[in-house]
This record gives sequence, C-alpha cells and structure tokens, in this order.
Amino acid sequence: MLRLVFLGRLGDIAGAGERTVADAPTVAALIGSLEPGLAAALADPRVRYAVNGLVCARGAAVPAGAEVAFLPAVSGG
Repeated sequence: MLRLVFLGRLGDIAGAGERTVADAPTVAALIGSLEPGLAAALADPRVRYAVNGLVCARGAAVPAGAEVAFLPAVSGG
C-alpha cells in the first residue's frame, strides 16, 4: 500500500490530506489510477511529486509501501 499526501489545495480536491491506495509502479501510473478530477489536477505541469521525501519526475518508480506527496504550485506576493 502507498501513503498519499496532498498538500494545499490538492487536499481539498482529494477530499482529504492523506489516503492509502494500492501500490503502483510509477508516479504516472499512480495518478492514472485515481479518480478523473483528482488525476487531472495532479497531472498539472506545475504540480511537483516527492517519493519518500525526494522530489522526482512523473515517470519515477514508486517502491512498495512508499509515501508519495503531491506539492501544488505556490505563488508569492
């Protein structure tokens, strides 16, 4: 099982800040396994991904039992 962490507005879209899902081989496959609205938000090119605390690309491998965090784009002002 994977632990997903949704930060900022992504938690609102996901309906919770965290959830647990079945293992997936890559970040892209994981995103594709989620409901369409959430998958579309996570596929935004401004969203960053971190697997076990290391920022990675969408094609990165996801080891079984990993934590995958989704980091939204932020803006300053």
